[in-house]
Amino acid sequence: MLLMGIETSCDDTAVAIYDNKIGILCNNIYTQRIHSKYGGVVPELAARNHLQKIIPLIKKSLLKINKNLKDLNAIAFTSGPGQINSLIIGAIVSHTLAFSLNIPIIPVNHMEGHLFSIMLQKNKPSFPFIGLLISGGHTELIYTYKFGKYKVLGKNIDDAVGETLDKVSKLLGLNYPGGKNLSKLSKYGTSNKFFFPRPMTYKKNNLNFSFSGLKTCVKNFLKKQDLNNFQTKADIACAFEDAIIETLYIKSLWALKKYNINQLVIAGGVSSNKKLRIFLYKNLKKNNIKLFYSRKKLCTDNAAMIAYIGSKKKIFKKKYILNNIFINPNLSLDT
Repeated sequence: MLLMGIETSCDDTAVAIYDNKIGILCNNIYTQRIHSKYGGVVPELAARNHLQKIIPLIKKSLLKINKNLKDLNAIAFTSGPGQINSLIIGAIVSHTLAFSLNIPIIPVNHMEGHLFSIMLQKNKPSFPFIGLLISGGHTELIYTYKFGKYKVLGKNIDDAVGETLDKVSKLLGLNYPGGKNLSKLSKYGTSNKFFFPRPMTYKKNNLNFSFSGLKTCVKNFLKKQDLNNFQTKADIACAFEDAIIETLYIKSLWALKKYNINQLVIAGGVSSNKKLRIFLYKNLKKNNIKLFYSRKKLCTDNAAMIAYIGSKKKIFKKKYILNNIFINPNLSLDT
C-alpha cells in the first residue's frame, strides 16, 4: 500500500509518501520563515502559507519518487491537535485529493504521530513503554500499552515546555525560534552559577507539569540582572535549561518506577535538544532504563509520522466515503 501523509498542524507544511513494505519513500518539509520577524507563529499567516506551499510540495514529493497521484492507495492527514486555521487547509486538500482519486481518507492524531515516530527507525522499543511528549503545545507522559491503547499519566496544567522555552528566550532578547536559540546561548553558560526551581517535583508521584511559575521566577530574576552582559545571559540560559531538563527527568523517572517500565521514548520538537538527550541517557542508564529518540528530522512536525500512523489503521473500504471533514484543535490521546 502506498500512502501519502499530509501535516499542517502549525507552521510546517509537510508531505510524505510511505510504502508499508519498504518504509518512507520521501519526507518533505517546508518551514515557514515569515514568523521570525513576529517572534512567534501568526495563525492567519501560517494558514495562507500552507495554502501556497502544499500543492507544490505534493508535486515535488511524487516527482522525487517517480510516482503520480493515481499510484496512491490512501491519504492520511493531521486532524488535530493544532491551530484550527492550519488544520483546515490540510484537511480540505486531503479530502479533495481522496475524493478525486476515490481512495480512503484517514484522520490522524498529531501526538500519536510523534509518539510513534521512533518506529520509523531501526532501534525501536517494545511494548509497553512510557512516552514523554515534549513540544510547543504539549508536555505529557503517556503509558503506551500497544498501538492505539494509551493512558495519559500526566500533562502540562499551564504552559507547555516548548512554549516556556520560547517565552523565556524572548525575555532574554533572543530571536525566534526561541528554544533553539536559547539552547545555543546555554552552551556558553557556566553550570551552577545560578539556580532555578524544579517545579512540582517536591510532591512525589504527581506526574503533571507546571512551568508558568518557573517562567515568572526567571522573569523576576532578570529584572535584577545586567542583560547587556553576554556571560550573564548565557549563565541564566544555562541555569534555566538545566531546570527544565531536570524537571522532565524527575517526572519521567517517577512514572517509569511507578509502572515498573524500563523504556522511555522522548518525542516532539523539544526532544531534539542535545543537552536533554545526553542528560537523560546518562541518568536513566544508572537506573537500567533504555532511552529512545528519533533523528532530528522526525522530532519536529513531519508527515512521515502521519503517513506511518495512517498505514497502521485498518481500512475497511477501498474507496472514498463522504463524511464530515473531521478536525479537532484540542484532540488528545485519551480522547
